[in-house]
Amino acid sequence: MAVKIITCTVTNDLNFDQRMIRICTSLQKAGYEVQLIGRKKKSSKPLEEKAFMQKRLPCFFQKGKLFYMEYNLRLFLYLLFVKSDVFCAIDLDTILPNLWVSKLRGKLRVYDAHELFCEMEEIVSRPMIHKIWKGIENYAVPQYQKGYTIGDCYAQEFRNLYNVQYEVIRNATVLKPFDPTVISTRDYILYQGAVNEGRSFETLIPAMKDVNCRLIICGEGNFFDQAKNLVLQHGLTDKISFMGYVEPNQLRHYTENALVGITLFTNAGKSNFLSMANRFFDYMHHAVPQLCVDFPEYRKVNAAFEIACLIKDTNSKTISDALNHLLNNPNALDKMRENCLKAREVYCWQEEEKKLLSFYHQLS
Repeated sequence: MAVKIITCTVTNDLNFDQRMIRICTSLQKAGYEVQLIGRKKKSSKPLEEKAFMQKRLPCFFQKGKLFYMEYNLRLFLYLLFVKSDVFCAIDLDTILPNLWVSKLRGKLRVYDAHELFCEMEEIVSRPMIHKIWKGIENYAVPQYQKGYTIGDCYAQEFRNLYNVQYEVIRNATVLKPFDPTVISTRDYILYQGAVNEGRSFETLIPAMKDVNCRLIICGEGNFFDQAKNLVLQHGLTDKISFMGYVEPNQLRHYTENALVGITLFTNAGKSNFLSMANRFFDYMHHAVPQLCVDFPEYRKVNAAFEIACLIKDTNSKTISDALNHLLNNPNALDKMRENCLKAREVYCWQEEEKKLLSFYHQLS
């Protein structure tokens, strides 16, 4: 069967999902008809026009188990009647509707694992929730023999657990011309991405008391309110700013003007430990040196290009000492910027796109 129409499903509201925007744009430009399905929140902004089709499903419930149950039911009913050759589930929270509809309709199915879902801190730390999601994973993932994920470590984990051979398609940034003049005006530390549990905000925020530089946080998530409260508790409202959700086109401005980027995770669950975050590549592509956890995927890239200062733990003193070391060593920052410009030629979406298109071509 020739694959012409691909349907991808997520649980976010589509506007801020850079990986899926890249994937769907590349597939559409390659000649496939692509539809990306997400959910419409009460706070959702109008969708930006894209090369591919977008559909958002409204839900009465906005979070928790009732949201997941409602959204998956709505998604199942929608997928039953949508025209598609391939159903692609992005992460575990949309895997069941895609599995059941692909079986009922005799269509191909693909699993795109952005996370080791059952190993995320917010899942691991809740035994009953973990048991439910693990049951879904054990049931569904072995039935997805075709799939891809974001790094070698994740792919190995899926092989070990479920004997599935998933391709590696990294969340690398699109390679674009770099303007070196922005470097001279850089004056803040940046965190961009989900403000979720496990991102070390509990120690990063108090660490900023001992760092003579502003911190800008772009993003929201399940730790957003707690993070803002920590800033208030430590009297850091004049030093730490929250930008909330920032659309990808606007986020570029914040990234290219950052002096140092933050890629920190707690070592709670394999999803963090084996991760390869989008922001790691975004900082790289804008020649922004970063403070990063010494986890396997980041260590491997840094061994080849030295674009980051790796730290063994995320204690506040470790963070503040490392940030001060970077900020007080302009020669080291310059060298890391040079290395970023070399690394981004290797780790870019143009290279990952080739693997993506090859994957879907082989499904035909």
